[in-house]
Amino acid sequence: MTSILSYIQQAHKVAIFTHQSPDGDAMGSSLAMYHYIISLGKEAQVIVPNAFPDFLAWMPGADSVLLYDTHQAQADAYLDAADLIICADFNDPKRIGALGDKMLSLTCPKVMIDHHLHPSDFADFIVSVPEASSTCELVCELLSTFNSQLSTPIAQCLYTGLMTDTGNFSYNSNRPQIYPMIATLIEAGVDKDAIYNAVFNQYSVDRMKLVGYCLYQKMRVFPEHHTALIYLNRKELYRFNFQKGDAEGIVNMPLQSKDIHYSVFMREDKATPDEMEKNDGIKTKIKLSFRSQGNRPVNVFAHDIFNGGGHANAAGGEFYGTLTDAVQKFLDTYTKYFDKE
Repeated sequence: MTSILSYIQQAHKVAIFTHQSPDGDAMGSSLAMYHYIISLGKEAQVIVPNAFPDFLAWMPGADSVLLYDTHQAQADAYLDAADLIICADFNDPKRIGALGDKMLSLTCPKVMIDHHLHPSDFADFIVSVPEASSTCELVCELLSTFNSQLSTPIAQCLYTGLMTDTGNFSYNSNRPQIYPMIATLIEAGVDKDAIYNAVFNQYSVDRMKLVGYCLYQKMRVFPEHHTALIYLNRKELYRFNFQKGDAEGIVNMPLQSKDIHYSVFMREDKATPDEMEKNDGIKTKIKLSFRSQGNRPVNVFAHDIFNGGGHANAAGGEFYGTLTDAVQKFLDTYTKYFDKE
């Protein structure tokens, strides 16, 4: 990992990217690197493809993040002068949409730090550890290697990613090194209870009603394969005044039943112009989330069937077409991947 330090030491103007619809790990790892780089007296800018949820807006440095879909000219001007790009929490240019095309046109060095399977070969230096709980875990290890003093803002960002990518340490969190890390972050000034409240206890009443609707009216259960499926169209989302981030965590809820081993959540969304161009003009995009318990992987299913991937017990995917067709594709294929026991 010391090679990454040499890239950073030689750079003067650094751009930090993360994936579309940034989650806690994406924002946490990107902003932690941002704070570290500016502490060295260098210029840094986090650029994300589109908006992040309101419940992450409290994070130190979040107010400085550039959204590429609404500030492209400003972002491009910065990127044209950048001499290093750090890619955090994604491993393929397609995960950052139109920003990926811009990135590939740039000749400056690119560093990838990520924990997802099947990394693409687009970066000059790659840190890829799929068994890690989160990219924030890797960034924390990285900064330790640099002998960097953890400031409170860096620690807050890193803890947020560790917490959110493990469901508050309820899955993908058995690596022993995570817990000394958490102790170090708390010593650096993290109030873990305050961060939990800032992330998980900030939903609207409409979102609570949406959850009730999902579980009572929209959850289909397939007992033979211990599987639950929830899917929502845009009309249903509008009914509950859907805001970015309102779908977070819904996919985990069916797993609270002792009878459910696999959970799938689908929601209808609009494809971006860039996505439409790459998918024969199809205007509708279905976002999918997959969760499971124990030794029952869902990432292979996500990769093979829905152009996605992730971790054994937590993965995502996408489908371009109607929600009806996405549901049918799931029904036609899931029994080949999801165990009956």
